[in-house]
Amino acid sequence: MDGLEHLLSGPRARQAFLLRMVMEPPWAVRIEDDPALTLFAVASGSTWITGELGEPLELRAGDVAVIRGGPAYTVGDAPGTEPKVTILKDNVCVDPEGQLLTQRMALGVRTWGNSHDGSAVTLVGTWEAETEAGRPLLAALPPLLVRRRGEADSALVDLLAAEMVREEPGQEVVLDRLLDLVLVTVLRSWLAGEEQVTRGLAPADPTVGEALRLMHHHPEHAWTIASLAREVGVSRAALARRFGVLVGEPPMTYLTHWRLALAADLLVATDDAIDRVARQVGYGSGFALSAAFKRVRGVSPQQHRTAARTPTAPAATTKFA
Repeated sequence: MDGLEHLLSGPRARQAFLLRMVMEPPWAVRIEDDPALTLFAVASGSTWITGELGEPLELRAGDVAVIRGGPAYTVGDAPGTEPKVTILKDNVCVDPEGQLLTQRMALGVRTWGNSHDGSAVTLVGTWEAETEAGRPLLAALPPLLVRRRGEADSALVDLLAAEMVREEPGQEVVLDRLLDLVLVTVLRSWLAGEEQVTRGLAPADPTVGEALRLMHHHPEHAWTIASLAREVGVSRAALARRFGVLVGEPPMTYLTHWRLALAADLLVATDDAIDRVARQVGYGSGFALSAAFKRVRGVSPQQHRTAARTPTAPAATTKFA
């Protein structure tokens, strides 16, 4: 798997939240929550994004925006509309007086808003957690990424909108996959236009791309700079030089960071013994993994596992409803 695959399918990534927002002007919602990623896909009408992300931006039917966690912003019918709803941390939804909005704006299956027949229908998806292996890709994304109807696969948006209101066996799985597909099409479109390599994703350079693919898909292999160079058909010096320029660090340093990121995710997602985790990511023993983990990350694998699994304050359950 590469960084994009791990961002979506890693052990802490399957926490996507999906909502169909139906609004009739005037309306505006202030977003102060901070998920790893938020996706807005406009099914009908239009939605404006304003606030700390830059100049006001209008999204129309078929347009998709991806927002990386961080700055607060407002979505609404027009740039000047005063928000009547604020989404706080942990998806706590309140009115201007700070009163919780529980069922007042619920409109049915996965649907929320101020009117059953609202002219603006926007699909909202959020990914609350990121994986260690997907973190470099997430950090490389711009705060706001937009793909217009002609640039993204608008048929996926239409299909997602249709499936949102259905209640069938396995529906949550269907929606998870469709939401991921919409996100992947946007990110792939962005990556295709990038001149600089995004760390963890294969760049246009076929030699470096193949070296990354080998490390991503076979981290358990006992790679050396010599064996990687042999597999991709160049000299050790050529691989080291091209890899360093495009990725920003030597191949073996990248491999160490990749293995430790995979180990960090496995420690959280499974109850496997540290020896077993070590073998899966290319270390000969739990002791070897522990030494590398502590040297690079400052904590032992067990300390990482314990900290990641320690319960935090209970999250609110008032997600837009």
